[in-house]
Amino acid sequence: MPADHRSEPVGLRERGHHAATGSTTGAATAFAQPNIALVKYWGKRDERLVLPHSSSLSLTLDIFPTTTTVRLDPAAGTDAVTLGGEPAAGEPRRRVVAFLDLVRDLAGRTEPAVVDTRNTVPTGAGLASSASGFAALAVASAAAYGLDLDATALSRLARRGSGSAARSILGGFAVWHAGEGTGAAGDLASYAEPVPVSGLDPALVIALVDAGPKAVSSRAAMRRTVDTSPLYRAWADSSGADLPDMLAALRRGDLDAVGEIAERNALGMHATMLAARPAVRYLSPATLEVLDGVLQLRRDGVPAYATMDAGPNVKVLCHRTDAGRVAEVVGAAGRCPAVVARPGPGARLWTGDEP
Repeated sequence: MPADHRSEPVGLRERGHHAATGSTTGAATAFAQPNIALVKYWGKRDERLVLPHSSSLSLTLDIFPTTTTVRLDPAAGTDAVTLGGEPAAGEPRRRVVAFLDLVRDLAGRTEPAVVDTRNTVPTGAGLASSASGFAALAVASAAAYGLDLDATALSRLARRGSGSAARSILGGFAVWHAGEGTGAAGDLASYAEPVPVSGLDPALVIALVDAGPKAVSSRAAMRRTVDTSPLYRAWADSSGADLPDMLAALRRGDLDAVGEIAERNALGMHATMLAARPAVRYLSPATLEVLDGVLQLRRDGVPAYATMDAGPNVKVLCHRTDAGRVAEVVGAAGRCPAVVARPGPGARLWTGDEP
């Protein structure tokens, strides 16, 4: 991995004195990037603690950051939450306030907070906006309330807001351990950690087929799939087998193997959704055109492999040196913009060296 792509955040434990000072002013700003799972997380064994059925592995990107500021306001009667400069309402606000309640319980504090979150990734489009959003909120709120947490504890905390946020605490490739059990033991066992990688210089090309919010949320689709799809258990078992294969491929720097595993894992996940009752279908005609473009690239000798999350947009893993050609082909196939991303940093506090 490039040296400047940190696998751990600018930690609160490393900066404990600053965090304590921050608790006096009660304000902190954090940045986090989205991550794209190559071995997917799909389905929870514990809804309250956000404990997954199976472990997952992802790549944190260097694009689409979320910036979140948390400022304590003891004089306020309630939390104030803005998303993209607009007051949050409904489910988005409820999730942020519930997360702040969790942080307050951990810190032994009661002050309301003012939260301002700004995404540069489209929200609700299957582009991991909740991962970057709750990773940034975890780092900023922990600092504002004076918590002294290392990367593992921050990953556990971020997981409670959105499962995939556990991985965005870390940069580059990360594995989120499902752990075992429920309750406190399950909570302690489920966190993300960095994955050692050898000899890879990858890029991920994102074909933005549709950046609008999807009709069925990831949470609703996940619950329906787990509850009703006859294919779900078979996919979860096969995904468990995909993970050690993926780890081995990353250790030996084998991009073809990494891509093959990622593509089969994603297609299998979408098959479980199509078999849900009623079916959940995120794949659009343009999605299929992009997938055909990826196949054509491979026929032409360009190693390129697709993955998709809960949405119509396609992400294509390739060598960095091939990223321009891949973006041109998949953008033309889907008649859509194509954005090139590389491995990015973990969630971090603002220290004055970022805008």
